[in-house]
Amino acid sequence: MSDHHVHIIGGGLAGSEAAWQLAEQGVKVRLSEMRGSGEMTPAHQSDGLAELVCSNSFRSDDAERNAVGLLHQEMRDLGSIIMQCGDAHKVPAGSALAVDRDGFSDAVTQALEQHSNIEIVRERVDSLPESGLTIVATGPLTALSLAESIGAATGDDALAFFDAIAPIVHKDSIDMDICWMASRWDKGEGDDYVNCPMDKEQYLAFHQGLIDGEKTEFREWEQDTPYFEGCMPIEIMAERGVDTLRYGPMKPVGLDNPRTGRWPYAVVQLRQDNALGTLWNMVGFQTKLKYGAQVELFRTIPGLEQAEFARLGGLHRNTFINSPKLLDSEMRLKSAPHVRFAGQITGCEGYVESSAVGLTVGRFAAAELRGETLTPPPAETALGALLGHITGGADARDYQPMNVNFGLFPPLAERVHKKQRKEAMTTRARTAMAKWVSAIAPRAAA
Repeated sequence: MSDHHVHIIGGGLAGSEAAWQLAEQGVKVRLSEMRGSGEMTPAHQSDGLAELVCSNSFRSDDAERNAVGLLHQEMRDLGSIIMQCGDAHKVPAGSALAVDRDGFSDAVTQALEQHSNIEIVRERVDSLPESGLTIVATGPLTALSLAESIGAATGDDALAFFDAIAPIVHKDSIDMDICWMASRWDKGEGDDYVNCPMDKEQYLAFHQGLIDGEKTEFREWEQDTPYFEGCMPIEIMAERGVDTLRYGPMKPVGLDNPRTGRWPYAVVQLRQDNALGTLWNMVGFQTKLKYGAQVELFRTIPGLEQAEFARLGGLHRNTFINSPKLLDSEMRLKSAPHVRFAGQITGCEGYVESSAVGLTVGRFAAAELRGETLTPPPAETALGALLGHITGGADARDYQPMNVNFGLFPPLAERVHKKQRKEAMTTRARTAMAKWVSAIAPRAAA
């Protein structure tokens, strides 16, 4: 392993992005990925790099009024391979950026395999290297042996929460005589989602079925693991109240049923999951119902009576470290500075956020190899706000996974009307990012 400069452990979104950023700056990288060596995780389906294991959506692509859309644009400005491949393999999703998951993963894998500065090794790494620049990007499904090694190095138990996976349906098994194509308020192309309408009686029966359905049993060591609010199983939401789903993933607002001219009482939406349009995922339907219970209940949804499932929902444990306590401002482990962490294992949540952290960590490592210190992105940017939260902005005593959002940004200096606040924050962010990119570009090129 003496012929590489940086060792990256984990070939998910963060590890792939970090490897690309380093390689593009002339750094030799060894990328270790457990899948493909005879090992597999409870959630992955393939050995492809940057595989998407839950939704196929990168969420909003609106860089003017949405924090994650702004993060998309900042990553594009910094040459993100994840955004390049995401843009190349996007599928219709209204104002969101959703991708063909297989085409996307294949494109990332091919780009990294063909890069002369990247060596991909299919191997399981059981412990943190004792020396050499290392980036740990093993994600929420870190192997137990490596997790134990991380715990030993940090002197602090890793935290954990449950993440749930939504089912995927074959499009040709959906009854389009009942369902219809439309986006909420006709955004995007106007027909980016399949909508399955429910009347009140159907909804109430479905709600009760979620509560009564047989659930996955937890192992003893999983009993006290909390859920992440942003990926809550649908049956847990149902337990919070009879109308919770109608104000969440089954919200009918802005969806006129062309057969009635009215909004349904509730609606189940499906979003395109691949470029061919043959697979569609059930939006917001993460679940821990057992497989048999899923099939029985989901086929009571109008239009899905004959549904064929390419994948059923699932549940996996998601592990992350207490980053505000354990990492410095450059994402280095304080107790072992040769090791950096990136991606969901740091406590960021979401595909784009994980990739963004991988991007920045790769640039931190490249600067260190040049004998320089890279100033973190400005706090006014989406990237800087996210990193600031991970490395100290959050309270270490109650640290939980977080998506990027405007609440992480510093307040505006001037008073702005509420309706213009988001646009003002994105304008400020673009100015700050442009200055930062201009400052770091000459050094990276050198």
